[in-house]
Amino acid sequence: ALWTRDMVGFLLGCSFSWEGLLKQAHCPPRHLQQGCNVPMFVTNRKNEAAGIFQGKLVVSMRPYRPDQFETVTEITSRYPLSHGGPIHYGDPQALGIDTSNANWNMHPDFGDGVPIEKNEVPVFWACGVTPQTAIMEARLPLVITHAPGHMFVTDLLTSEIMQRY
Repeated sequence: ALWTRDMVGFLLGCSFSWEGLLKQAHCPPRHLQQGCNVPMFVTNRKNEAAGIFQGKLVVSMRPYRPDQFETVTEITSRYPLSHGGPIHYGDPQALGIDTSNANWNMHPDFGDGVPIEKNEVPVFWACGVTPQTAIMEARLPLVITHAPGHMFVTDLLTSEIMQRY
């Protein structure tokens, strides 16, 4: 058997939990409109070390107009177990994301690129792919994990999860 008694398992919340609510509030994420995965970028921000685990913060990016910031922040901040509200609005270089390519947003480290329109600003959230950078740096002999954009599926509704916390 692949699974042994000395292994542990855990689940992390996902921003996919609140994307439907953004759509309902007329702030649909661009990647949903395009039928692709959210773009994710590795930042230069080191995670706080926990034993052999450290890695770097990974962020997901969704472009929004400044007049949508308040709505987007209010909705996503209600879900702290699913990455919560945005951690940064604007210049990706402030997070250490390489923008030397004019189309940086079309070349994420994980997921798919999405265009940013002239009237939009990139908005960044902490991402559940972050633990994978810690796992990669730890060089563990065996890890079973998700592929970015392919998450744990449950029969709980987002509204039911919110009632529990």
